[in-house]
Amino acid sequence: MGKFSRLGNDLYGGRKSYDFVHKKTLWYAVSGLLVAGAIAVVLLRGLNFGIEFTGGTQYKVSLPAAQVTQTSADTVREAVAGAGVAEAESPIVTTAGEAILVQVEELTQEESDQVTTAIEGSIDGVGDISQDEISASWGQEVAQRAALGVTVFLVLVMIFIGVYFREWKMSVAAFVALFHDIAITVGVYALSGFQVTPSAVTGLLAILGFSLYDTVVVFDKVKENTLEMSKTRQTYAEAANLAVNQTLVRSINTGIVALIPIGAILYVSAVQLGSSSLQDLALSQFVGMAVGVYSSIFLAPRVLVHLKANETEVVLAEKRARARARAAADKYAAVPTTHASDRPVVDGDPDELADELADEDERAVPAGSTAMRTAPPRRPEAAGRGRIAPEARGPVGPSAASGGRNQPSRKPRSKRGRP
Repeated sequence: MGKFSRLGNDLYGGRKSYDFVHKKTLWYAVSGLLVAGAIAVVLLRGLNFGIEFTGGTQYKVSLPAAQVTQTSADTVREAVAGAGVAEAESPIVTTAGEAILVQVEELTQEESDQVTTAIEGSIDGVGDISQDEISASWGQEVAQRAALGVTVFLVLVMIFIGVYFREWKMSVAAFVALFHDIAITVGVYALSGFQVTPSAVTGLLAILGFSLYDTVVVFDKVKENTLEMSKTRQTYAEAANLAVNQTLVRSINTGIVALIPIGAILYVSAVQLGSSSLQDLALSQFVGMAVGVYSSIFLAPRVLVHLKANETEVVLAEKRARARARAAADKYAAVPTTHASDRPVVDGDPDELADELADEDERAVPAGSTAMRTAPPRRPEAAGRGRIAPEARGPVGPSAASGGRNQPSRKPRSKRGRP
């Protein structure tokens, strides 16, 4: 446990880091394959909608509490399936309190009587058997309202993130992560064959909230790390990757704490109790939370960095980073390509030289153009370079002392000023 705590401290302080953001091809490929596989499963197998969406007949069989067990539910299921009614060959039988619920497709009165007789003869102690008819039109209305609820939730999510962060690109990245979570959860439902009930829709909305919470925590840290990129000397991608590492331990701990009890509910409801409402709710929450942790770490930050890549401030930070890399490799790589008389070459901190060069490049290159290094124009040659001799105040003539060069003649003090 102590080692895990030290790992968390090292990740938060940047002393240890895992690259979650720069491996764009890998994470996009993994997420794309998961979503494509989920969509393919839904198209090939379809979803097993419950009678709340498709319509049908439900029987509530009252029994003593001691007989409401999974064994009794299995016995009733076998009896109904063997009643010789085509619409009841695949019944959904679950336990609910002191009763067993039997759900089948819509039946005529004669077929309903056959099913009732099969239930009564399956086990002893059967009490009242109540029958409820659910029309297909009512089921379609439930489905439409469920879809409307999910749509309204997603719209409110985008508005909330846009207002909170004042950054529409974060809203788009969060929406991509939510779509990713929904698609995979729906694909797992199609693969498992579990019924899609209103409880499953409720669980789906719950896991979307969990996924959003995890993504907002990561984005909040990204915003904090990128407030002053020029001072921190980080690129946007480096700051985003640091944010993911700083929240990594929290995301894992939160996910484990949430998944353990939901996994227990899923196991008990699906294996021991056979309770459809509980297992539908638990399955959507379990899959959604697990996928939500993945998307908040690997997908949402990567999409955000991709969307921000063309912003001016982000591009300038990338240029400064490349200049610092060149300066760190060879300090003379930071020497400017201007004339020596304009700027002397001095030794100094490679990072400061790189920042200065990057800033000068940014000022010299207009926005949207490509930087090109050219040699500075040559200055005109200076005439008579060297020391300028003062004007002679006397006659000039050859002098033996100077090797025959012309020099002003000197007169004794007594003769100076006289012709």
